[in-house]
Amino acid sequence: MFNYYPKNFKANGWGWHRTANAAAAVKGFLNKERGEGSSEPLIGNGSLYPKLPSEDDASFSGVKLYPALPAEEYESGAVEEVVEEACAAVNVHAMLGETRPSSFGPATYQDFKDIRSRCLAEGRRFEDPEFPAVDRSLYYKESLDRPITWLRPGEISDNPQLFVEGYSRFDVQQGELGDCWLLAAVANLTLHRKLFFQVVPDDQSFDEDYAGVFHFRFWQYGRWVDVVIDDRLPTYRGKLVFLHSAEANEFWSALLEKAYAKLHGSYEALKGGSTCEAMEDFTGGVTEMYEMSELPPNFYTILLKAYERNSLMGCSIEPDPHILEAETPAGLIRGHAYSVTRVKYVDIETPGRAGKIPLLRLRNPWGNEAEWNGPWSDKSPEWRYIPESEKEELGLTFDDDGEFWMSFKDFVNHFSRVEICNLNPDSLDPEECPEGCTKKWEMSVFEGEWVRGVTAGGCRNFLETFWRNPQYTVTLSDPDEGDDENKCTIIVALMQKNRRSQRHQGLECLTIGFAVYRLPDYGHVPKPLDVNFFKYNASVGRSQAFINLREVSARFKFEPGSYVIVPSTFDPDEEGEFLLRVFSEKDNNMAENDEDIGMGDVDDRVKELAPDPEPADPVREFFTRLAGSDGEVDWQELKEILDYAMREELAMRHGAYDGGGGVAGGGPAPRTPLGPSGGPPQEQSCLEQILCALCTPICKELGVDLQQAQNQPEQVHLNQPQPYTNAQELQGQGFSKDVCRSMIAMLDKDGSGGLGFEEFKSLWIDLRNWRAVFRLYDVERRGAVPASHLRDALHSAGYTVNAHVLNVLAHRYGTTDGYIQFDDFIMCAVRLKTMIDTFNSRSSGGDYATFSLEEWLNRTVYS
Repeated sequence: MFNYYPKNFKANGWGWHRTANAAAAVKGFLNKERGEGSSEPLIGNGSLYPKLPSEDDASFSGVKLYPALPAEEYESGAVEEVVEEACAAVNVHAMLGETRPSSFGPATYQDFKDIRSRCLAEGRRFEDPEFPAVDRSLYYKESLDRPITWLRPGEISDNPQLFVEGYSRFDVQQGELGDCWLLAAVANLTLHRKLFFQVVPDDQSFDEDYAGVFHFRFWQYGRWVDVVIDDRLPTYRGKLVFLHSAEANEFWSALLEKAYAKLHGSYEALKGGSTCEAMEDFTGGVTEMYEMSELPPNFYTILLKAYERNSLMGCSIEPDPHILEAETPAGLIRGHAYSVTRVKYVDIETPGRAGKIPLLRLRNPWGNEAEWNGPWSDKSPEWRYIPESEKEELGLTFDDDGEFWMSFKDFVNHFSRVEICNLNPDSLDPEECPEGCTKKWEMSVFEGEWVRGVTAGGCRNFLETFWRNPQYTVTLSDPDEGDDENKCTIIVALMQKNRRSQRHQGLECLTIGFAVYRLPDYGHVPKPLDVNFFKYNASVGRSQAFINLREVSARFKFEPGSYVIVPSTFDPDEEGEFLLRVFSEKDNNMAENDEDIGMGDVDDRVKELAPDPEPADPVREFFTRLAGSDGEVDWQELKEILDYAMREELAMRHGAYDGGGGVAGGGPAPRTPLGPSGGPPQEQSCLEQILCALCTPICKELGVDLQQAQNQPEQVHLNQPQPYTNAQELQGQGFSKDVCRSMIAMLDKDGSGGLGFEEFKSLWIDLRNWRAVFRLYDVERRGAVPASHLRDALHSAGYTVNAHVLNVLAHRYGTTDGYIQFDDFIMCAVRLKTMIDTFNSRSSGGDYATFSLEEWLNRTVYS
């Protein structure tokens, strides 16, 4: 038995692969549906997935992303409905693409068919609780200047229809919302039937099984999401306020706009945007824009290869500021969007010679007589030199249908700009692609995050922090097919996530960009690349500019080899999530350029600062007295020890810890505390020395004046029990209950809730080391480690973590100003040690470990 996983990406196009556990849950659901002992095929035949790759296809270079289920489950193919049902049943496909989609809080998964069935059975119309018919769904800041009434289509028109005589660009009429960018993309979508019905499913209508519920599909950050809405639409005096059709009883475009508004939180969130942004949400593709004045020399080859890969291509002419859609002498319309429907080198035979000429076929979406009238236009004399067989292959017609041919030279001279939307490999079924358009891009996708002080390093202008940004390696092995320079084409696209949906919180798009560096073919470089690498190596490619758009992209041609992509914001410490995609003509091997998670050696400087203590018999005697009859220390007794240790620090004339002092070159020299007369205090036990030194930073955090403490007349020792009166002065602060409980759980192998002496002794050693690490990296002497030093601090403590884990730790244990307090650092170290030990105890040495639900709960809930 073997599993197929989506290449490099843990969420495929349908959004139903999250983890191996989720895959197992889906498999279990499907097996249950089939019935015990049944030999029937698990899933009926269908064309959703192509032929299963062979077992030795280790690279998994297929054009589809497969769910992580055993191979035999696909012997009969797969049917979309069954798999979607399975995913819904185990709550895998359970959220919208935006992680915070609206001002109403996180959305829950809504199943269109289930909702419709329930509404029909109960005889009611659906009312969406996730996007209610209230003002907050309309706007978050700028209210409308008139009262809005939410009406269903049946209340607006006598005979409401989803489509009236099909669908076209004329069904897209702008209302009072500034979302013309969305309308342009919707109009372009109507030109591509297969893509249109992927966004607007045809399993819904106002006639059959109408229940006031509709659904639409959008691509969001690596996965397709199904957005369910009710059909209550905003109106004023019975007329639609926003997007509407030219036909008064046609409603697909208004409902599509509402679904898109729900995805982003409100209608107002759709104000202002780029047509490229919407086209990507409708296709899952990566958009490129070219100005005719700045074309690369191989631009026709770019167009040709884009056509072979079913890319959507559009072009336009700069509009006339004085005349709307003015017509040029050549018959073209200014400010109008044309589609490129064919790119081909056409055979030509003239009296002097034969050869090939680069031509393009364009379409005016109006579909009328407004066509190009220059060379290669309908019935122009140039067609005499094209062989009849070639004309037949081109399907050449000369009707007034808005479609025409022109030469590449005229195309460049007459148009102002071109947009190319390169489709995902899984956007179209290969069986549905036109002849000659069966090639697909290879794509790798990674999700990441910039976290303040940890992985938000800013651009290359900030050299000292730039290396902290997430890094990704891309290995290009095979040159492009037919490339004269033996180079590899890649398109790098960096998209920031969730910014539009958070506009109601005052968040706008960050200024983002990326840089690409060539890795040396020999020698060793650190993972991740450090500041010295970027100091002495120049980039080989970068985004054209850092700009505050949702996505920036760039196309490159590189020699085969390994490269590192560094995505970043322009300024350091700007937080956000992102999606990084790499498209290439041939296979690319993409991975995170980061450390493996695990345990390493403790820093030698830490060993010097905190040599392993050798507890003497008095310590065992003290432990026995403290532990009581059960022979173990529980979390409350451990907290008592730590709080007493802080009390001891109050009585010291000179702190054993001076607020940090440790720098990269080594830690501060230890100090000897003095007694009331200036001499050494009474000899302390090893336990006292460790715990007292450990807790001094907390005294600093509590604002305790140790100079004032010099005048205190007496010392307090752990082996001299005293009334616990100073706890009131601490106002309950110190090590928290959770820290103490986690320390117990870390070493409590039998689950008794306490530690025996040997376990207790091991805890001392860990605490001493972690306290020494903390001193080493508290470079600002404020009783806290800057989050920017967290990776180095964990290295010194013997842990290696990647950027993902580092971000999580910073979120969980960091303060809002980017620091890790002492007790939080201890908790962080405790949790890391506990979870790594737990994983290693169940792993056979690989990247995976197996737990039963009971085992998993026992470890995670207790620790």
